[in-house]
Amino acid sequence: MFEVIATSVDDAIAIEKYGGMRIELSSALSEMGITPSYALIKNVVEKVSLPIHVLIRPHSKSFVYSEHDMQVMKEDIEIAKKLGADGLVIGVLDEYNKIDEEKLKKLLSYADDMDVTFHRAIDITEDPVESVITLLKYPQIKRIVTAGGKGKVIDNLSVIKKMVEAAEDKIVIMLGGGLNKDNLRLAMERTGAREVHFGTGVRKNYHYTGVISEELMKACLLAYNDFC
Repeated sequence: MFEVIATSVDDAIAIEKYGGMRIELSSALSEMGITPSYALIKNVVEKVSLPIHVLIRPHSKSFVYSEHDMQVMKEDIEIAKKLGADGLVIGVLDEYNKIDEEKLKKLLSYADDMDVTFHRAIDITEDPVESVITLLKYPQIKRIVTAGGKGKVIDNLSVIKKMVEAAEDKIVIMLGGGLNKDNLRLAMERTGAREVHFGTGVRKNYHYTGVISEELMKACLLAYNDFC
């Protein structure tokens, strides 16, 4: 699975055109993403046929959420469902940067049967491997997108490999964070991960303001398909 972040309708159309397999839809890529507008969700769902997974993150201050934040997230999830999104991307930590299981359970209850990904909040936790084991308790969560901790995927290959092993094929570990055409193959070889998630790595000038690059998309897909 080759997933790419879209922050606009044009992004989404380009991702589909250039061979992407799934879209994570968000805004504010420079802030690790926040929930996109309802109009953006609606228009992307209408204009592309790829699976659309919507990021549910009310602000970029942290991954620790108040009860007011939780109410906003609940309503965001409900509207994403009504607008036809295929999945959700969520993550919630407590003040000690451990997975907040009580709030996670609430978010999952709002998600119903939607496809759920746990996002890179896991990289803030003290022990990402232990956090994978915690998330195994929740079968609604189909995958975890991770760079294996602070920094980029390429900095944490040994940790990610342990995360893949801990997942025991019960949950997918998806590589995300600093991936590009030059390091993708090495990252997959060293970790055993088979799903990948791209942000700036397929954008012009490798920058969050860049448009989706056909050249970079094709180069990354070539590396991905050659390996798989």
